[in-house]
Amino acid sequence: MSLLFRRASLASLGLAVGLSAFSLSPLMAQQTAPAAPADAAAPAAAPVDPNTVIATINGQPLTEADLVLAEGELSQQFAQLPPEQRRAAALSAAIEIRVMAAQAVTTGLDKDPDFQRRMAFLQQRALHGEMVEKGVVDKVTDAEVRARYDQEIANTPPTNEVHARHILVKTKEEAEAIIKQLDGGADFQKLANEHTSDPSGKTSGGDLGWFGPGQMVPEFDKAAFALEVGKYTEQPVQSQFGWHVIKLEDKRTKQPPAFDDVKDQARQAVIRDKYFALVKSLRGGAKVEIPDEKLKKAVDTLESAK
Repeated sequence: MSLLFRRASLASLGLAVGLSAFSLSPLMAQQTAPAAPADAAAPAAAPVDPNTVIATINGQPLTEADLVLAEGELSQQFAQLPPEQRRAAALSAAIEIRVMAAQAVTTGLDKDPDFQRRMAFLQQRALHGEMVEKGVVDKVTDAEVRARYDQEIANTPPTNEVHARHILVKTKEEAEAIIKQLDGGADFQKLANEHTSDPSGKTSGGDLGWFGPGQMVPEFDKAAFALEVGKYTEQPVQSQFGWHVIKLEDKRTKQPPAFDDVKDQARQAVIRDKYFALVKSLRGGAKVEIPDEKLKKAVDTLESAK
C-alpha cells in the first residue's frame, strides 16, 4: 500500500528588506565563533521581559518584543552571521528601518496611493496569516492527525512489490542466446555480471531490489509482475533501453509507512482540508462580483478544483 499526502500550500507573510550594511563578503561569511570546550556547559539564558526597552530612536522606544520580531522577519538576511552577531545585526537593521520610515513619512511617501494600496494588501495578508495560524493550524489535534493517517491507510488498496534481476543487452538475438543458456542450467547472476550493459548490474548479478507497480518502464513492469517467483522471461522484453531478460526473485505485499514516518504529512493534509473548508465557508457568505465573464469563469474553475 502507498500513502500519499499533498503538502498544504498556505500563504505566509514575508517581507524582503535590502540591507546594504549587512552585505557580507565571502571571507566574513566563512567566519565562525571559536568552539567552546567540550565540557563547558552553556548557562541558561534568563527570560527577558518583552516590554524591556532596548533602544530609543528619536524618543520612540524599541522593545525586546520589537527586536524579536525584527530577528524573525529578517532571519534569512542574517543566516550566514555567527549566532552571537545576529541580535546586534537585527537591532541595527531595526534602527535603520525606523529612521528611513520616519523620513518617508516626513517627505509624504506614506500618502502615495500606490504605497497605501500595498500597505492595505500587506495588512490583509498578515491578517490572513494570523487567521490560518490561530484559526486552523493551532486547532489541529493529534487525534485528528492519527485519524487522517488511519483513513488514508484504509482507503489505499494493498499492492504487491517484487524483487527482480535483469540482464540488459542491445539486441534481441543476444537476449535469446542468454535465455538458451538459462534453459540449459546457466546461473542467472553469473550471466548478468558477464553480459548486462546496465552498469549497476555488472557486480550485483543484475539485482534491481524491490519495486512496486509503475516504478519501471511499462514493458518491463508488465513482464516482471507477470512472472512466478523463481522464473525468468521465456521471451526477450524490449524497452527504450534495449532488450531485457528478467528473473523474479520474490514477491510480497507492500507495507504501509509507519505513522511516525508520515505524521508531518498527515498533519499538513489535515491543515489543508481545514483551511479550504474555512475558505469555502467564508466565500459562501461573501458577496463577490466579477464583471468580466471570462475572468469569472477562470476563477470559478480554480475554486472548483480546491
